[in-house]
Amino acid sequence: MNVTPQEIQSAPPATVAAMASKLRAAGLRPTRQRVAIACLLLDGRHRHVTAESLTAEINASGMRVAGGTVYNTLNQFTDAGFLRRVTVHNEFSLFDTNTAHHHHFYDAADDRLIDIPSDDVVLSRLPQAPADHNITGVDVIIHVTKK
Repeated sequence: MNVTPQEIQSAPPATVAAMASKLRAAGLRPTRQRVAIACLLLDGRHRHVTAESLTAEINASGMRVAGGTVYNTLNQFTDAGFLRRVTVHNEFSLFDTNTAHHHHFYDAADDRLIDIPSDDVVLSRLPQAPADHNITGVDVIIHVTKK
């Protein structure tokens, strides 16, 4: 689900103010770039993005934001709890706007994640955590290919 360039540039002032306030509350300075990215990602829709796909989407809107700025902002939003990083393979990550616990199918042909409700995955047994460690979560990524 892509956001149109018009949605980026014409976000209502109330939305912009709400996003700036949300960023401040998380300890992030509401720069123009952060607020624009927040308006794209934190609007309640569930999306999976990469830094590259989000940079292309922003630049297509007429705004110019460097890829490094987008990547840093995605990491800051993840640290603030606004996003969830899903590492698929070899340091390749996507960022998920749905921070509730759930799992994913990964379609490598399209570099695409598909949500799986957490109740649809049943794990009957987990290994014992290493000494001095606790298990804090289990994320399942099921790799799929088209038939």
